[in-house]
Amino acid sequence: MGGEARVMALRPEAEDTGEDVAVVPAARTLRVLPLAGLDRVGVVLVSHSARVADAVAALAVELLGTGDPGPLATAGGDGDGGTGTSAALVVAAAKQADQGMGVAVLVDLGSAVTTVQEVLANAEARGLPFPVRLADAPFLEGAVAAVATAAAGGDLAAVIESAEDGYVVRKL
Repeated sequence: MGGEARVMALRPEAEDTGEDVAVVPAARTLRVLPLAGLDRVGVVLVSHSARVADAVAALAVELLGTGDPGPLATAGGDGDGGTGTSAALVVAAAKQADQGMGVAVLVDLGSAVTTVQEVLANAEARGLPFPVRLADAPFLEGAVAAVATAAAGGDLAAVIESAEDGYVVRKL
């Protein structure tokens, strides 16, 4: 599809026309169903720990519950199995998650921000896909929101905004 938007209709569950539609179940709740072949924004989760990055990604996918989270990649650890961040892993994850609609990057702690900022400052030289944006978002909440928005077909701005909204949603 290469950058074209696709519109899908919402129809009651009882209607099955064979077209690309999202279903409105009888209980009046809406469920977003990703359309096959839909290019989506990629999401990259960067953590000082590969285990943390992978666990947050797994939780986001599990909470999404559709079985089709869209392009999601992790860049955890220093590349040698230790704690830290690796610019090479960030670049590889961004390339892996790219479907031509942009890539949103979320990070866990301060030095990961610095690593990603350095990668983005040299994006062309590193062969990064375009555009790649760093979200100023809480890691876990932002990841869940970004994965859900990307899976639903949101554009890069919507994915970044949904991730960043994690700072304004209060828990108490």
